[in-house]
Amino acid sequence: MSSLVLGLVSILAGFTLVVPAGGLVLGILALKREPASRTMAIWGIVLNGVMLAGAVLATLVAVAFGLAVLPFLPFAFA
Repeated sequence: MSSLVLGLVSILAGFTLVVPAGGLVLGILALKREPASRTMAIWGIVLNGVMLAGAVLATLVAVAFGLAVLPFLPFAFA
């Protein structure tokens, strides 16, 4: 249940790395413990995995863009 909640919160809260990573860990732990709430655990793992992948991808794009713009920064302040 908590993995699903953290997956929904990570959609609404934006791109962070901590919330989806924690939700992913909690979802994997919930799969092993509670057979009754297996569907919610699977949905939590899927949501948190997608949001974690999106956050990593957005971070890599931002770093690549920053490195691409870096040589042009001294001319911007001249």
